[in-house]
Amino acid sequence: MRHLIDPMDLSVEDIDRLLDRADDISNYPQKYQEVCKYKKLATLFFEPSTRTRLSFEAAMLELGGSVLGFSSADSSSAAKGESIADTARTVACYADIIAMRHPKEGAPYVASQFVDIPIINAGDGGHNHPTQTLTDLLTIRREKGRLDNFTIGFCGDLKFGRTVHSLIKALSRYENINYVMISPEELQIPEYLKKDVFERKGISFREVERMEEVMPELDIIYMTRVQRERFFNEADYVRLKDSYILDLDKLKNAKEDLSILHPLPRVNEISVKVDSDPRACYFRQALNGKHVRMALIMDLLGVSADEY
Repeated sequence: MRHLIDPMDLSVEDIDRLLDRADDISNYPQKYQEVCKYKKLATLFFEPSTRTRLSFEAAMLELGGSVLGFSSADSSSAAKGESIADTARTVACYADIIAMRHPKEGAPYVASQFVDIPIINAGDGGHNHPTQTLTDLLTIRREKGRLDNFTIGFCGDLKFGRTVHSLIKALSRYENINYVMISPEELQIPEYLKKDVFERKGISFREVERMEEVMPELDIIYMTRVQRERFFNEADYVRLKDSYILDLDKLKNAKEDLSILHPLPRVNEISVKVDSDPRACYFRQALNGKHVRMALIMDLLGVSADEY
């Protein structure tokens, strides 16, 4: 039984296959309208979500399947004290595949040990978000035509940002990528990433505090919000929340083919005036998320468009 808990669960070949299928789904959606007929996806979201939950639901519906689940812990038996294991075991009686988001690191992995259906990690605390990583990789490949030979800047909350952590791990397997980490000292990437990814693989990276000084060299900038829900101290959040705001003035010295990515939701870290700039990719990125989740659901369920 295959689950997707960590982006490193996927080989480079797996990723290529999923991205290729996502492209085919985008180009020929009619081929895939019934591939998950009679299949059910359960979305177990113990933490708020808009794009991830709805894109999973849209993905399954467009594959001809159906969806059940909940969108907050308060509306599940977790509010009564039910364990993750028991919730997963119960839901596995009703569904063919589960997408789970949870505020605690490792919760989807724990659930995967107790069920005989695939579980997809839809985000666990500040740890991993593998389907957002697939979304990001598909976006980079569609915008740049490749997954190697570029300079990428990660900006904002790099300490708690699970999307950043997941994407760094995935990109570490591709060649000739230059990494620039743009954040205040308090929100720098965790030590485990520095040691387990960069140092272990001999990959160099730079840490800077000012976006402006590196903007001219970036091919991609990956913006993130400062996440209030990850802070233990409200004063620290208030002090850091507006540290980095991307606006048209900061883009004056950027490359003409810069790609601006953001996993969303946006608060104010990208000015709305940037939305009309052709370099803004984040809403295209959200659409890419539906296509790649369709490809992943098919892969984990072992279904094919060939029979249709």
